Order: sequence, then structure tokens, then C-alpha cells
Amino acid sequence: MGVRMALNLSLQGLCVLLSTMVAAQITELRLVNGSHRCEGRVEVKYKGKWGTVYDYRWYLQAADVVCKQLECGHAVDARRDAYFGQGVGPIWLVNTVCKGTKPTLNDCSHDILQDYRFLGFSHSRDAGVVCSGFVRLAGGDGPCLGRVEVHSGRDWVPLSDGNFTLLTAQVICAELGCGRAVSFLGDMSIKESYRVWPKEFQCKGHEPELWFCHNESCPGDACHRGAVQVFCSVYTEVRLMKNGISQCEGQVEMHISGQWKTLCASHWNMANANVVCQQLGCGVAVSTPKGAYFVEGGDKIWEARFHCSGAESFLWTCPVTALGIPSCTRGNTASVICSGNQTQVLPQCNDSVSEPEGSAASQESAATCSDSRQLRLVDGGGPCAGRVEILHQGSWGTICDDSWDLSDAHVVCRQLGCGEALNATVSAHFGEGSDPIWLDDLECTGKESHIWRCPSRGWGQHDCRHKEDAGVICSDFLKLRMVSEDQECAGWLEVFYNGTWGSVCHSPMADITLSIICRHLGCGDSGTVSDSIVPREGSRPRWVDQIQCRKTDSSLWQCPSDPWRRNSCFLQEEAYISCAGVRPRSCPTAAPCTDKEKLRLRGGDTECSGRVEVWHEGSWGTVCDDSWSLAEAEVVCQQLGCGSALEALQKAAFGPGNGSIWLDEVKCRGREPSLWDCAADPWGQNNCKHEEDAGVRCSGGRTSLQSPTGGIRQGPNLVRGIFSLSEMLCFFLGALLFLVLVILVIQIYRWRAKRRALPSFEDVPNEAVYEEIDYLVATKEDLLGSTGALSDDSVTKLPYYTGDGEDNTDFQPAPGSRAQKTDAPSEDYDNVEEVPVPEAPFASWVNEGEVPPGEENVVRASPTGSSLQFSRGIAGPGKEEASPWLLQGEEGDPGYDDVELNAPQTSTMVFS
Repeated sequence: MGVRMALNLSLQGLCVLLSTMVAAQITELRLVNGSHRCEGRVEVKYKGKWGTVYDYRWYLQAADVVCKQLECGHAVDARRDAYFGQGVGPIWLVNTVCKGTKPTLNDCSHDILQDYRFLGFSHSRDAGVVCSGFVRLAGGDGPCLGRVEVHSGRDWVPLSDGNFTLLTAQVICAELGCGRAVSFLGDMSIKESYRVWPKEFQCKGHEPELWFCHNESCPGDACHRGAVQVFCSVYTEVRLMKNGISQCEGQVEMHISGQWKTLCASHWNMANANVVCQQLGCGVAVSTPKGAYFVEGGDKIWEARFHCSGAESFLWTCPVTALGIPSCTRGNTASVICSGNQTQVLPQCNDSVSEPEGSAASQESAATCSDSRQLRLVDGGGPCAGRVEILHQGSWGTICDDSWDLSDAHVVCRQLGCGEALNATVSAHFGEGSDPIWLDDLECTGKESHIWRCPSRGWGQHDCRHKEDAGVICSDFLKLRMVSEDQECAGWLEVFYNGTWGSVCHSPMADITLSIICRHLGCGDSGTVSDSIVPREGSRPRWVDQIQCRKTDSSLWQCPSDPWRRNSCFLQEEAYISCAGVRPRSCPTAAPCTDKEKLRLRGGDTECSGRVEVWHEGSWGTVCDDSWSLAEAEVVCQQLGCGSALEALQKAAFGPGNGSIWLDEVKCRGREPSLWDCAADPWGQNNCKHEEDAGVRCSGGRTSLQSPTGGIRQGPNLVRGIFSLSEMLCFFLGALLFLVLVILVIQIYRWRAKRRALPSFEDVPNEAVYEEIDYLVATKEDLLGSTGALSDDSVTKLPYYTGDGEDNTDFQPAPGSRAQKTDAPSEDYDNVEEVPVPEAPFASWVNEGEVPPGEENVVRASPTGSSLQFSRGIAGPGKEEASPWLLQGEEGDPGYDDVELNAPQTSTMVFS
């Protein structure tokens, strides 16, 4: 009875415990007060009430569990101190720690579930998270362009393009804070190893996020393998407004970030107008009368400048600059008059006569020519610097640099809306073009509206090559760099503007701005502003402040900011930035690096030919061809593992390079392991131009010659194709000399052996035969310096044979020998006794197991001729094994038997 009662009580207690454990579960999870579903304050539902999570020990691992549980990708940040505002109601979770890959917040360790407000905890420390989201655009220049991918809870998966519409793209762009979708592209190829999301979304356009769109399984549970790419932009629709009506002429307005704004006329040109007219189906641009259609009260003017070539399909695909742009004056708005009919054929251009600037004929001709011709700058790093190219008769071509000067460059910069010309570059400064050379010997006054309005030889008339292509650098040309003594991807941020490098001010520098800067420089996707760096000394412009980039900006030039000023902030407010990809400056990639990794060839037709470039002070530069010869080229080819040098090329044979000319007057002997070991002028000091860049052509493809130790320089390698001619000659002569020495040594020892045997011939002719054989064996042992050399006392002497086929009992063995007499063989054999002899040590020539057991220590007769076979097995106590070099005796010596000595496996003496 007592036992049964105790058992019932135990079962009741277990049931209560289990019910408590089941009840003590978080039933729901959500994020509150964020900008979208996948960020905000973390709230959990327990006992039917929503409560918050206290941020003590709240780390990224726990935030990641929350993001995955909500199918919001990965955690980007774990926020504390009520970053998304203070909650109300209970504080359910305290001391929440997630380790490993916990699937839900319930699986993480935490204190007992209860309302911790009654224990003195406050909502001022509510925890929050920022997740990467359910959807993203990947593989583009920024977060607002790329392939659509959704998060499966484990990884990112491409979304199929099946039944994908622009409305779905609009929802995605809005969810990502990327403005509006301007276009999308389907049937994008993906890797075979990738799987696609097993459902299709069918959005109506009003949903706040893709997650809330209707979705269903793909037809037949087989989704199309093509991916979809979406383009989002803050710049979307464009219109021309005249008297409140949209038509094919009027004031240019654009839908930007949800509002219609008028474009400023500053830097507005015919190429931009052409794109607008074609985009609206209004033909081509006829003119751009500034401010002609200004609408009173239109104070929402957009200052950003568009730099179209004229070939773009949409205005928002043209390069845009907003950095440092000044405020637009009232009434200075952009206007366009279009031809009105896209199929209308305009009169042909006639450039034989240059009309005065500003005349009616000039404007008409400019408008007419703009239909068929366009202008652009190429390979300059931006829309306002580069090689000048003109689109004429359907082909892009270049301009020859004969007579090219600032007056010509001024026309180009003004035509492109890039300010004034700073430099008129020559000799293909921005690289060589291709296809036609359209214009030569231009003689611009600087006031022409279009470059093709300047006097010239005429279209296609020239006496130039592409190494004479002309270029320009305009005042609005922008370039970015980081200045540091010993770091890459960290340093003082500087921008090149108006022909001068100047610093950038650090306020406010939000995370998205730092991300765009670091990505622009190829230094990772994030960065920080360092406040503890001591300000720099020296005087320089501090060009720009208040840079405020948006997610839709793919480069720093698109980010709005204060206008350009030489002193935009104080000296101590210069920005020092450290990006995620920071590394030591001494190497082009990751440290440590070898000299081989700081040398490369560019512009060649193989990987082992091209312009020589070296890495120094954080950038690649070229080598001047002064004193450049095959010796220097040989060092380069050897250093790169490219065989021997075939040619040392000069005068930019592989095209002129960019950047610094680091080395000049390089003088090598041809055997240095690295170009760094050759004599040269100091780094960066030269009297050259890039038209004098040095090049090489090597004999072969690259070979893997690098040592396992990355920081050790490589010496010459004995590999076919790697020898220089001098090395091969030295090797051949050395081998020949060694062979001569060997022959000489052999002859000397043979001569000594004969001299030692001569006295015996005068008195005892028969015994001389035995002595000579004995000396041969002993002498050959001496040649190798063996400690176990045979002597008169240790080697058995052979009996002197005088008859054929008869027993010879009249002779005696040499004194001191231990030979034993044996029966004579048949007539087919020489009559030689088989006697045991001490072993001549042949350790290096005789392998184990080649001599049958029991026959190791004998001198035996050969069936093809009398022989002495010396096999392993007997060595004097304490004596090392050696390999005697048995030398063959001279042929035709009177009184001697012919002796053949063979010793590749077993040593054999053959008497014929």
C-alpha cells in the first residue's frame, strides 16, 4: 500500500515537471520597430504575452539564431541598449547564450522564464537584431543591382525567373531600400551545382516585402533553371513638361526617390538630351534651351550631373556625379526640344564650314550632327578623363595627337559637361584605341560647341597610328586614394579634383558611406574611421565634407555632399579610414610576398611576354627602356619562371602603361636572382615617358619553381628551358674537364702498376704472370682507397697453367697462397683450379640475393671462358665494404692472358 502510494506521488510529480517544461516554451518570435521585417527589437511570446529580451550577454550568435528562425538570412548586427526603442510589458529572457548552430531561441541556454521587471530589470536594455533579410541582390556593383537570391534558413539560393514580373521586382527593390525597379533580366545562367528556390512569387506590387507575396510551388515541382537579375535605382521615370503637359519638349523632370524633381542645367548637354528624347520615343534632340520652360515655384531642383555618351537607352544608366556639386541657381533648369518623331530623318551633317559660335546655323548644325555622332572618354577611371573617342558612321574611333593642345581639350570637356580641361594628353596616355582614327590636326579655338566642328584634315584623313591617340583630363575628373606609409587599404582618404589631390572630411561617414569607399578601392565591404590618429602636417586642400551615400550609389562620385571648397573642414577633421582588407603595403596581395610576386608582364600575347611592371609603394608602375638589354630581360624571365629571354623590347612595344615609372637605367649582368638586385637609378627618378616603357619576350610558359618557403629568393634551376647560354657552356666544359681528369688518373695508376711489376720479369718469368695479376687486383683496390684492399698475403695467387687438357702437377702455387688442387676439367675448358678467395667488397655494385646460397666465397670456372667471380660474403673483421674499380689491362702484351673485368653486378675476370 505504501509502495503504491509512493509510486503514484512520483508519477504525479513527474507529470507536473513535464507540464511545466512544456509550458515554459516560447511560442512565437518577432522583430519590432525596424525599417523592415528582418530588423528590430526582439520580442517573444510566453504564456500568451509578448515580452522583450534583456541584452546581457547578447551576442551575434544569438542574433543569428533569431534571423535564421525568422528566415531573414544571417545576423548583421546584435543591437543593445534599446536601439530600436524600449518595449512594454514583461522582460521574459535574461542571460541568453547561443552556441553552435541552434535552430531556435528555445534551444539556447537562458535563465528561467519569468518577468524580470519584478527583479529590477529595465526595458532600457532591450536587445535587437539587424538581419541580412530574406531576399538580396548579389553579384552586382552594390546592394541594389544583381541576381535575386532568397535565404533558405541555411544558405542563399537563386530565385527562378519563372513567372517573374516587374511588380515582383518593385517589391524587392522597395524592401531593400533601393528605390524602384527600372528593369529586370531573366534566363541568367547559374552553376549546375546551384539549386533554385522551389517556389515562385507572384506579387501585386503593394506588398511591403517579398515574404508577404503570394507564392506557390513551381509547375510540376520543377522550377526553371534560369535566374533573374534586377536593377533598382532612385532615378526612375523622366518627362518633359511644357505648360503642365508632358510632351516631346519642355523642362526635364525626373522621378527621384519617390518625388518629381527638375534637373539642373549645369553640365546638361546634347548627349544627355538625346537619351531623354529616345527614351520617351520622341526622336532625337534638336536643342537644349536652358531655362526656357522654367516653372515658377519649382524649387525642387536636383543638382546631380549626368554624363551620357548618347548611346544609352535610359537616362539613369548614364554615369552620374553628385559629389561636391554646388547648389543650382534658381531658374537654371534643363530643357530639351526633341524632333518629335523617332523615324524622322534629319539632314546630313556638313562639317566642311565652321559656323560662328552661337549663330543659328551653328545651333542647327550641332543639333543635326548630334544625331549621328557621339563623344566619350575611355580608360581614364571616370567619365571626365580618358582617351577621346567619337562615334561616327556607326564606329567608335580616336583622334590623333598632332597639334593636340588645351584649346582642343577645352571643347571636349565642355561638350561632355566635365568643366574645363586641365591637361591635353598625347602618345596614348590612356592606352591605345582600336578601329578608325577619325580626326587629325585639329585646330580648335576653344569656343566650338562640338569637337567635330573644329577645323581638321577631314573624316578619316590622317598619318598616325594608335600610339598617338589623344586624351584629356577635365576639372571634374575624380580619383580616390588612401595615403599611408606602410599600409594598403588604410590611410588618409584623398580625392583628386581640379588637378590637385586633397583630403576628405570625416563627418558624418555612416557605415554605408564607408562601405562604398572601401568597395570602390577594392578593399572589402566595410571600414571604420579612426579618431585616434595624430593629424598630419603640411598644407593641402580639404576638398569635401558631409558625404552622405545611399544604398543605391555604386560609387563615391554618386554620393551627395557639400560643394567643393579648398577648406571644407579643420585639419584635425581629415578622414583616416581602415577598411576590412587592410594589409601591409609592401606586397600587391597578401603579406609576405617574394620579389616574384612584385613583378608582372602586361599587354603581351602570352603570359610570358609583355610590358614589365613592378610593385612599389602601394602601386604598379613601369620600367624605362634606357639601358634596357637582353641581360635585364634575362633576369625578368628567370624571376618569373618564364625561361630565357628572347627579346628585350623598347619604346612601349606592348603599349604604354599607367601610373608611375618606377625604374630607370636598370643595369643587370644577367645572373641576378631578382630585378631588385640590379643596379638602377633611385626609385621613381627618371627622365622618361610611358612611350619608353620596357618589355620582354621570354622563351616559354610559366613553370612552378617557387620554393616552399615563400620569402626565399630562387636561384637558377637546372631545368630544360631555364638555362642561360653561359650556364650551359660552363656546365659542358666542366663535364669535359672531369672526364679528362678521370682518364688521366686511370692512365697514371696503370703506368704505376706496370712499373712495380717490371723487376719480376727479368728473373722469374713464370711468376711474373702471377705477380701481374696480383698487382692488378691490389692496384684496383688502391684506386678507390678501400681499407680492405687485397695484398700479397691476403689474395690467393693463381697457378701457372702450361698444358691443354692434362693434369699439371709440376707447378706450385705462389708462396703464401692457400689454393687447393682440384680435378682437371674436360678439354672444352681451360684448366684452372677453383679456389676460395677473400671477397673483394662490391657493396655498391652487388645487390642482396643475386648470388645463390653456398656460392658466395668461391672463384669458379665459367663455361664460356675461365673466370674469377668475386661475390659478397667475406670481409676482414672491422673492415668496411667498398667497390673496387677493376681496370682492364692492355691488349697484346706478350706473356699475358687477356683479362676482361666485368663488374656491374658481380666482378668477373675472364681468361681467353
